[in-house]
Amino acid sequence: MLRPASPTWARAVAAGTLCLLVLGSGGASAALFEDDEARKAILELRSRLTQAEERARARNTQLDEQLQATRRSLLEMNSQVEALRAEMAQLRGTNEQLQREVSELQRKQRDIGQAVDDRLRKIEPQKVAVDGIEFNADPDEKRQFDEALALLRAGDFDKASQALSAFMRRWPASGYMPAARFWQGNALYGKRDYKEAIGVFRAFLIASPEYPRAPEAMLAIANSQAEMKDNKAARKTLEDLIKTYPKSEAAVAGKERLDALK
Repeated sequence: MLRPASPTWARAVAAGTLCLLVLGSGGASAALFEDDEARKAILELRSRLTQAEERARARNTQLDEQLQATRRSLLEMNSQVEALRAEMAQLRGTNEQLQREVSELQRKQRDIGQAVDDRLRKIEPQKVAVDGIEFNADPDEKRQFDEALALLRAGDFDKASQALSAFMRRWPASGYMPAARFWQGNALYGKRDYKEAIGVFRAFLIASPEYPRAPEAMLAIANSQAEMKDNKAARKTLEDLIKTYPKSEAAVAGKERLDALK
């Protein structure tokens, strides 16, 4: 049979129970404290993560904008490159066209220069030589003399005489004048106009006594006089020829002619 607990034991039990309650209450408080700290840490981590994600998104947005700007720049540069290529191609074409035009202009310039030279040659005096004597003559002057001389060589003495007379009227100061007079005398002799021939030959000798054909002119005068049956005058002319031009071929022929007249 149980006996009622004593007051002392009851107090001891109560004290022990109170201790247990106190101890139990302290553990629960500690657990609650630890949960709050964990939640705070998690929230802080979540906040940092959110901030990091926002920064990442901002950085990605910035990088994307830079990438888009770079792409636009590249497209613009590519467009400029293509434009430059097209311009260079056009410039090459223009340059080739200019080169062709320059070549054509140079060719035309050469042709014009040649034409001018040809025209100048037709009007500018040119150096000629007749009977070993050189002088300058206009192209038309030379042409007219050559044409007259060609008539004489062809035996057309009448036309040759007319052509030579026209030449001397047209070119009174010509270097051809001595030769023109000499051949005019021959043309008249060929026409058998001996009197006129003698007059022309004498005018030739007065104007050009040192001309290479002067001895021939004196011989032609003597021949004209002989054709006119004036042997006395012919002999006198031949004697003058031999005396004046003793070393000439005409003087040799004159001696033979003089012997024949005797």
